[in-house]
Amino acid sequence: MNTPLRRISRFVALLFAALLVSSTVIQFVQAPSIDARPGNTRTTLDSYSRDRGSIIVGDTPIARSVATPRDQIAYQRTYPDAKLYSQVTGYFSVVYGAGGGLEGSADDLLAGTADQLFYRRVTDVLTGRQVSGASLRLTIDAKAQEAADQALGDQRGAVVALDPRTGAILAMVSHPQYDPNQLASHDGGTQQKAWTQDNSAASYQPIVNRAIGGNLYPPGSVFKIVTAAAALENGVVTPQTQIPAPARLDLPQTSVGLPNENGQACGANDRTTLQHALEISCNTAMGYLGMQLGADRLGAEAEKFGFGQTLRVPTRVSPSAFPTDLDQAQTARAAIGQESVRVTPLQVAMVAAAVANKGVVMKPYLVQDVLASDLSTIDEAQPEQLGQAMSEQTAATLTQMLIGVVQQGTGTPAQIPGVQVAGKTGTAEQGNGKPPHAWFTAFAPANDPKVAVAVVVEDGGNAGSEAAGGRNAGPVAKAVIEAVLNR
Repeated sequence: MNTPLRRISRFVALLFAALLVSSTVIQFVQAPSIDARPGNTRTTLDSYSRDRGSIIVGDTPIARSVATPRDQIAYQRTYPDAKLYSQVTGYFSVVYGAGGGLEGSADDLLAGTADQLFYRRVTDVLTGRQVSGASLRLTIDAKAQEAADQALGDQRGAVVALDPRTGAILAMVSHPQYDPNQLASHDGGTQQKAWTQDNSAASYQPIVNRAIGGNLYPPGSVFKIVTAAAALENGVVTPQTQIPAPARLDLPQTSVGLPNENGQACGANDRTTLQHALEISCNTAMGYLGMQLGADRLGAEAEKFGFGQTLRVPTRVSPSAFPTDLDQAQTARAAIGQESVRVTPLQVAMVAAAVANKGVVMKPYLVQDVLASDLSTIDEAQPEQLGQAMSEQTAATLTQMLIGVVQQGTGTPAQIPGVQVAGKTGTAEQGNGKPPHAWFTAFAPANDPKVAVAVVVEDGGNAGSEAAGGRNAGPVAKAVIEAVLNR
């Protein structure tokens, strides 16, 4: 072979080698990430050719696929109770893919492509059955979900209810809501219009699930449960210890003190007990305890409740945050849930649930069962302990104090005849003249808890700048507790 032919042969061999390498990289290395791209409509169209699994509450599908024999796309995704469960289900769109809730976070199960369904897929292929996705049966209590939705009304905010004994999520509502049927439409114009509307700032971005994500909230006084737990666990106080509680607490290295909301001292001679401070939500007493504890011990207690942890239910939960590198003045403000403390409503529900569950924090979960197309069980959730936030004795002491909050303190709007409710109010300042967020968290029955709930009414809801946690969020928590207890 002469020199020119050898060069051409080497060049052609090099091209074949490059083609082999690039094909291998694309098919075996990059394929999963390419498939996962939100804009990859080829993957979505392939998913639409299969019977996608349902999402079920009780025995009722809240998301299901319906065959469309006259349509070029084999199945239409539908959401019978669209708005009520919109942030739970999420959406499944030909153009925008799967996202916003379980449709995105459990897409591989619903589509039937999850690794744990491999042998079932092989069996389907060998037997000639159509490959279909798995269905998800949720832990949601339909009555609690409806009660939370109705009680929140037209106000922005979120509600989360848990079974404190297991971590099962009984209700998860976020307002405003949206209609995922519009995004699942096979008409491109309808999808695009809905997408623009649902993601606009003017519509307050209803696709965001405020219960577990989005811009996290300052918790205000519901965080005082964490401060009280830290003070009791570290032996700083007992429920009856007299502590400073002036109208305004002097803070080190600043001329700006920490005031009480009503401008009054919380007890005679500017002193009160921890129990009374919690009942009337005294800022200065709890700020004083924060400085006595220090930022490190307060932050460590917050971590025991789950602050800083990234959880999946299976939808991702944004980690709640307790700030670091605080001076004493900042620690006092953090102890009352201000400064840079930020939470999800789910985290606040976990705090109440831990007190209800003798100090044990259970890992929250939303999917009870994964079901095959014949409704046989593929997988079943098992309650899992996330941590121990406090001793059983401290939890019992805190329970009695939180009962006092509802019986004779700021939480009286959550009273239920015949049921002992333990709870805590919160009115979280945002600064810059914005109305406060109204909070309430509670569990019941206090002596045998079956439900823990957290409510946030964003920007004070209908009360605006006049909002207060007990008055505006308390009745919402009450309605959810009554629904769970069938009252």
